Amino acid sequence: METRADRWIIATRESRLALWQAEHVRALLGERLALPVDLLGMTTRGDQILDRTLSKVGGKGLFVKELETALESGDAHLAVHSLKDVPMDLPEGFVLAAVLEREDPRDAWVSPRYANLEALPSGSVVGTSSLRRLSQLRAQRPDLRIEPLRGNLDTRLRKLDEGQYDAIVLAAAGLKRLGLAERIRSVFEPDTMLPAAGQGALGIEVRADARDRHAPLWQVLQALTHSPSWLAVHAERAVSRALGGSCSMPLAAHARWQADGSLLLDAALGSGEGQPIALVRVQSSALVADTDAAEALGRRVSDRLREQGGAALLAAL
Repeated sequence: METRADRWIIATRESRLALWQAEHVRALLGERLALPVDLLGMTTRGDQILDRTLSKVGGKGLFVKELETALESGDAHLAVHSLKDVPMDLPEGFVLAAVLEREDPRDAWVSPRYANLEALPSGSVVGTSSLRRLSQLRAQRPDLRIEPLRGNLDTRLRKLDEGQYDAIVLAAAGLKRLGLAERIRSVFEPDTMLPAAGQGALGIEVRADARDRHAPLWQVLQALTHSPSWLAVHAERAVSRALGGSCSMPLAAHARWQADGSLLLDAALGSGEGQPIALVRVQSSALVADTDAAEALGRRVSDRLREQGGAALLAAL
């Protein structure tokens, strides 16, 4: 049964980037809905715990739990997430209703002195708390010191500017969205640094009963979905789901549309902290026209990862 609202409410984290993302969605919805759209800013556990890596305190799900609580209680109707922060399996009662057209999915090299990874002297300090980035950096430059880097985007840039790091690695999408593209010295092409599943994409989460309870909102969210991005991120997330992926796993997955209309899916799995340096990378392509085909491609790539050495890395993790 559809229930009527007098306004639509978006639950969002309160970081500058999260608020930009929520404002972006509010503007898109405001053009299509007859009712006002408001923001409900929230601080999540992931925002509060800054002295430990996410892999040690519960994973990226810490960034979405409070927002889901607001959806469950009815305090909000939808939540806007950076899709790479969304667990592969949503809690029962919640669904991913839309994926907007993807921004640049690549990783960005940010440094006041060094143009790229190759220019960095041996022993230099690079900041990242992503095990995915750490494993790929180690595979290319085992002579560097990779140190943890937590906090929102502005905090990370401040720590770099204070001289705590020689360089840091960030998502290019966040820098571009906040008008900070000039901080990017170079970007890692996927052949060099494979992105995280869903990186650069915005996902909109709602209660599973939103289709019936809030039909006008559901219909607009369906119209906002960018089909190529939707299918690509579903293939990527299927790799991670099949391998039990979380932020405690150094796993990357990135899908690209090819000129012949096929979807090329790359995935890489690295060794964990304290383990000998290792990186297994595979790829596969398929004609993908729906979500089922995208997820089948993801499962096929996950199987190849296991077969080509990933099983041993998973066991060590």
